[in-house]
Amino acid sequence: MTRSAVWHPFTQHALEPPMKRIASTKGAYLIDEHGDRFLDAISSWWVITHGHRHPAIMKAIRAATEAYDQIILAEFSHEPAETLARGLIEIAPAGLSHVFYSDSGSTSVEVALKMALGYFHNKGEPRDRIVVMEASYHGDTIGTMSTGERGVFNAAYESLLFGVDRLPFPAAGREEQTLDAFEAFCRSGRVAALIVEPLVLGAGGMKIYDARVLAGLKEIATRHACLFIADEVMTGWGRTGTMFACEQANISPDILCTSKGLTGGSLPLAATLCTSEIFNAHLSTDRRKTFFHSSSYTANPIACAAAVANLEVWRSEPAFERIGTLEALHRQHLERLRGDARFTHVRQAGTIAALDLIAPAAGYLAEAGPRLRRLFRERGLLIRPLGNVIYLMPPYCVTSDELARAYDAIDEVASIVLGKA
Repeated sequence: MTRSAVWHPFTQHALEPPMKRIASTKGAYLIDEHGDRFLDAISSWWVITHGHRHPAIMKAIRAATEAYDQIILAEFSHEPAETLARGLIEIAPAGLSHVFYSDSGSTSVEVALKMALGYFHNKGEPRDRIVVMEASYHGDTIGTMSTGERGVFNAAYESLLFGVDRLPFPAAGREEQTLDAFEAFCRSGRVAALIVEPLVLGAGGMKIYDARVLAGLKEIATRHACLFIADEVMTGWGRTGTMFACEQANISPDILCTSKGLTGGSLPLAATLCTSEIFNAHLSTDRRKTFFHSSSYTANPIACAAAVANLEVWRSEPAFERIGTLEALHRQHLERLRGDARFTHVRQAGTIAALDLIAPAAGYLAEAGPRLRRLFRERGLLIRPLGNVIYLMPPYCVTSDELARAYDAIDEVASIVLGKA
């Protein structure tokens, strides 16, 4: 086989074997060039919601290619972008009224940060601090790395990152510490915005916290007139059991970031939703108050058409029934692992299930991670642990038998890694 020129993400090529080449996808499966099937138990990095190649979404993409390729959104608009914007406002938490498009989760967060800082700049208010939660992950661009947890992911780029104020993670029993810390930061009068992953911190280790904390943070932000940014890139589109995680705290953010499941996972697209107040702070006859942000493929019509079709899937199919079934199945399987001496912190938020393997070392670089991943792959499963943290986040079309196979593999593989098989 010819040596690949592809540099893969989050991959140490000196330690990894050549990548298998996927020839097709269908439902909950990836199928390689030899016909071997892999159950996609992490939705290909959390993007596939209804299943790979959902027929309605694929049909919409094919139809869109007959009319569109790329259209510059700085000069024109188009029907898919307009229809999608209206649809997003309809399903989003109340109060969000404008949609700014980009092309990835990272860029949707970059847009949100610039919106927040631009809002106060245009109002003539000297607010320039961003508050974040420890163990957060918001992306791999410079601004998003700045707001994420510092460590091995971004140590080489530390000189480029801007400073932020960090809240302790609201672990059970320590929620008040998080709220008190945010209150203290806000008293400075310099906080422009708080950005959080609602309910679940994804790449930081699938850490889950109570919706009451989310509501408390929003109350403090409102009282101190700073903006609340909800990074729903991972948590949106039903992952936590509701369309957006914010709904479980009964709050509406000032800015909401979405991507991943926006197109059902079919094409890259992102959107940053904001209130009229934020939009109006940039609306002026003074051109210096323009929101200066774009990407070449902003609101690509084909991607927008895929997202419009995805909205229709949510309207016409029993997606939330499938989510409810998946939640119940997770609970059943997790129950048999609670109290198991090999695991700790067995947890669930909607369709997301996670548990920590009690291995000699923890953290993203724990040696257990690559070995677990390899053993899962040998068993026809795409499960990609975060170090010693094993999690499942399958597409909603996964069957009871398929999910059971994933849990059986976790049971088996954990014993092998711990030398108890």
